[in-house]
Parts: sequence; C-alpha cells; structure tokens
Amino acid sequence: MLPVIDFAELDTPAGRERLREITHHVGFFYLDGHGVDRELLDRVFTVAREFFALPDDSKQSIAMLNSPHFRGYNRVGGELTNGETDWREQIDIGPERQPIPGADGYLRLQGPNQWPADLPDLEKTIEALDAALTDVGMRLLRHWAASLDADPAIFDDAFAHAPATLIKVVRYPERPSADHTGEQGVGAHKDSGVLTMLLLEPGSSGLQVETEDGDWIDAPARAGSFVVNIGELLEVATGGYLRATRHRVLTPAGAPERLSVPYFLNPALDATVPTIELPPHLAERARGIELDPANPLYRTYGGNAWKSRTRAHPDVYARWYPGEAEPE
Repeated sequence: MLPVIDFAELDTPAGRERLREITHHVGFFYLDGHGVDRELLDRVFTVAREFFALPDDSKQSIAMLNSPHFRGYNRVGGELTNGETDWREQIDIGPERQPIPGADGYLRLQGPNQWPADLPDLEKTIEALDAALTDVGMRLLRHWAASLDADPAIFDDAFAHAPATLIKVVRYPERPSADHTGEQGVGAHKDSGVLTMLLLEPGSSGLQVETEDGDWIDAPARAGSFVVNIGELLEVATGGYLRATRHRVLTPAGAPERLSVPYFLNPALDATVPTIELPPHLAERARGIELDPANPLYRTYGGNAWKSRTRAHPDVYARWYPGEAEPE
C-alpha cells in the first residue's frame, strides 16, 4: 500500500522529513487532511456522471479535435500512451484564457476551453475544484522546499503569472468479460508537470505504481484521500532527489466502470523551474535526472507539456499543425 500523509504532519520538521523521504523513494502517497470540501468533491463526481451520460452528439460537439489548444472531449480510444490506445473517455480542461497572438510552439497550448451547452454546472464545478487544489498544491510545494533546506517560496515565481494547470475528467468504461483485446486503461508513464493530485471514485481500483525495484503495487481509492505524485519537473528541480514515478491504469476483461479526476499543478508555460541547491547530506543521495532518449526532459514546463500533448493526441496535432514535424 502507498504511504499515507496527513497534511497536519507537514507543519512539523519530522513531518516534512517524512514527506521528503517518501517522495525520494516512492514518489506517490495518499494525502489526508487536505481541507478540500467534501461536498465539492461529491459534486465533481455528480457532474462527471452527468457529462458522460450526455448523448454522443453533445459530447462530440466539444471534441478536442476542434481545439488547437488540446482542450475538450476525447471518445474511448481517442488518446495514446506509449503509442498504444488508452481505454477511457475524458474531457481535458485548462485555465480559461485567450490565445496568445502569434504564438508558436508550446505557447499555443494557451487558449479557451470547450464547455458542453447541455451541462452549465460543469464549468463552475471545475473552476471551484481548480481553485481548491491549486491552494493545496502550492502549500505542498512550500513544504517540499522547506524539507530540502530551501526557501519555502522558491517555486512561487514560476506560478505567479498564468500557471498552466490541467484537469482531466475521466471515465473508464466497463470492459466486457469476453473482451481480451488488452488491459491498458492508461499505459505506463510519468507526469510531465510538477505534481499531480488524483481524486478516485470511492471503491475503485486499477491504478498501479512502479516501485524502486521494478515491481507494480496497487493504489486503490482511499476514502477522503487524494493520491499525490511527483511530476518530471520536480525531479528536474531537485536533481533527481525527488522521484517522478511511472504509473498505469489497468482495465482487464470484466473490469467495472470507474471515474477519476486528475489535477496537474503546472507553472506558466514559459516558466523555468528553479534548481534547488541541496545540502551535502541530500546531494550525495540525489540520483540525477533520469535520461531516456525516448522521453527528453525540459526545464521549461511548456516543452514537457507540448511533448506530452502532441504524442497523446496526434490527430489534433496533425489537424492544426499539418506542416510541422511529427512529435518527438
């Protein structure tokens, strides 16, 4: 089972040290005592079920294929991880902003969302969730910084202007018992931003986390908890001391329907995440940034985000940017 951290622990040196060591070794934990209103979280699941129950025409009216900013709805099979099809449908939602005039490269990710006309409650519910989780995420970052003997506010500037948070509202459909085409709900991957907080439907399972020795452990929903994990940029910022961990979602034959809502705390698209100068007793234990030719890491968040979005949605990339090279 993943470790459990209560937010109240982090007000003490011992609690911050425990946070640091868990995310050095595991990179994942359950977060209790986060203070997010239970009624809001219940409302998120209610509106998610209402969205996925809409007629297909209504959902397709906000298809991501309509958005050069990679926002909107993807049908089952509409996203790839590691080049393989994920068994889920979802809507991707970012900060509601106007496109940047003349933008190139990753700055084109900024733009408006697409909202279903038949479900006005979705927008206001997600906006409330984004505000609540941004607050929790920034407080976590300050505790991490303090645990590494850095200024607790070292990350604040990267988030001060136009942070590029992302929320996915996801449904993993029931997979029939006779379906043996595969079990990839989402393929094994690391998250490209700073940190992720995942809200899982009560009683659900399927998420797995890779351990240091290469095994996989289950991370089922835990009542009242978020699942929190390190993203690639926090690994970069700490020279590999904090660990971005591969994870996946399995939906084997006979798996029931389940909902999940991941929230990705990301700085501004053009922000360069600061490097923390670790004290000697920690620096000697830092593993360095993992080098994978198939997955280059960028210090600027937009570079990581553009890599991730164009790989996951090659149809959107091909429609809006047809003259450009294939995603790396």
